[in-house]
Amino acid sequence: MAAAIAYEPPSISKAWAAFLAHIPTILLIWVVTIVIAVIGVVASLALTALGVGLSSGGGGGAEAAAGLAAVLGNLVQLPFTILSNLVGVLFVAVPAMHYASGEIIDTEGALRVLLHRPVRYLLAGVLFTAVAVVGFVLCILPGLAVTLVMPIYVNKIFLTDSPILDAFSSSFQAVYGSPQGRVFAGIELLAWLLVLVVSLFTCGLASLVAVPVATFYIQNAAYHRGVIS
Repeated sequence: MAAAIAYEPPSISKAWAAFLAHIPTILLIWVVTIVIAVIGVVASLALTALGVGLSSGGGGGAEAAAGLAAVLGNLVQLPFTILSNLVGVLFVAVPAMHYASGEIIDTEGALRVLLHRPVRYLLAGVLFTAVAVVGFVLCILPGLAVTLVMPIYVNKIFLTDSPILDAFSSSFQAVYGSPQGRVFAGIELLAWLLVLVVSLFTCGLASLVAVPVATFYIQNAAYHRGVIS
């Protein structure tokens, strides 16, 4: 059973107030994800530049070394991308924890939860990403349908002990298996469309605020609609 505030009707003002209360935590998440991503890009570019330098020397050995450097450049970025995404999922997990407990989730609490079961979160992310990618490859609509399940899935992964596959299947059922779930999916879709419009008109700057506000609103809407109990 979540906190009483989770079941109240959602509103932009309530989501905004929750965001303001969590600014230190949200700011840390933004900074850490950006720093990790930048480090990965810099490391990749450095290895690629090394490959270009080696290839300029000529010869088959130089070309082989350049090709190896290019491959390593892509590989070295992979763990940074995974780590950045792992931290970034806190944008959804923090609102879930807030409405579940009714408390303000500080930076220490958020990181403590993240480090508690990192392997579970990584595996859950791999599963979700793989299914979403397949959905988008087959057709845009299945991929979008999978993406709309994410707030419920993250809630179950972070706040319950359900096996990963069970959490995914039950999240999908919760969103698309009932009228209220489908209403929630429509609300979520409209919320993200609004975030997209606001971000486009501000060259992406508004997303720094719009994205976390939307995640608080969506989690509140999920509880209010009974998609999450």
